[in-house]
Amino acid sequence: MTPPSPSATTTAAGPCLVEGRGELSYAVVQALRSGGPPVYATRSVLKADPWGEDLQLALYLLYELHYRGFDGVDDEREWDPELLRLRQSMETRVLHALRTELPDAPRTIEEAFAPLLVEPVDLSGSLSHHVETEGELWQLREYAALRSLYHLKEADPHAWVIPRLTGRAKAAMVAIEFGAGRADRIHAQLFADLMADLGLDPAYGRYLDRASAPLLATVNLMSLFGLHRALRGALVGHFACVEVTSSPGSRRLAKAMRRCGAGPSAVHFYAEHVEADAVHEQVVRHEVIGGLLADEPDLEADIAFGCAATVLLEDRLASHLRKAWDQGRSALRSPLPGP
Repeated sequence: MTPPSPSATTTAAGPCLVEGRGELSYAVVQALRSGGPPVYATRSVLKADPWGEDLQLALYLLYELHYRGFDGVDDEREWDPELLRLRQSMETRVLHALRTELPDAPRTIEEAFAPLLVEPVDLSGSLSHHVETEGELWQLREYAALRSLYHLKEADPHAWVIPRLTGRAKAAMVAIEFGAGRADRIHAQLFADLMADLGLDPAYGRYLDRASAPLLATVNLMSLFGLHRALRGALVGHFACVEVTSSPGSRRLAKAMRRCGAGPSAVHFYAEHVEADAVHEQVVRHEVIGGLLADEPDLEADIAFGCAATVLLEDRLASHLRKAWDQGRSALRSPLPGP
């Protein structure tokens, strides 16, 4: 007998499971609901689109067991060997796809980060420039709903690298990511306040069912890098890429929030990142990256790869959003209700 689907509400125990979008994600959902192993064809992972809805949702659901889990799902499933075996095969598929799409990925810090330190002359393809100059409130709400899957766990996957760092790199990472020890300055809380200003539900994982594969891929990348010690360099590259590129984009998004009357907390989230991340950029480059390379110089190519992979998936997400919005339609799998 199939167990009943969880209710549509999110509880303190964790967010609710969503329905699958294909064979792999359906197998994960059924396994988590029933307590049994995932049932799927052996070659399903090899045949799946590594960037498609099915594989990316399945991977997201399995990663979420390491964060807050799901309502009604036993916490012990986090280390279920059958689920881990499926996760490993999907991770191998994604890493292969990343390396295939980045055959000429930079191998040095200079090659990876130099292009990110220069403001492009032509901003027509920039998502943040679009919302700054032309964006509408409904688009900002969609953007926030999607990004909530990222920002409400923003520091968590990066935290996994902390025990894998030492000295300068570890100290700088902790100082940047956790609000200097103040709960009210943790990025996830500031983003929850932004969502409330936009009339969105700030509950963790609330908009998972509306998020499409390009967004899920950006969140999964953090988890993939964070959960593997062998990929610690790539995670530092991801973290550094986010910090280096944050300030200009945050400035434009703060202007967009003001222009559209989004509310003070919505403006504040991005406004406070403008100056803070400009400082963080220097700390990341000199202390996090510099400290890690002083300890483990062989990780330079991995750091560069992490940066390149981040740019690739963020650009793909931006293209997905722009294509939908330019056509006057929602970029979500189902539109949001009005505020």
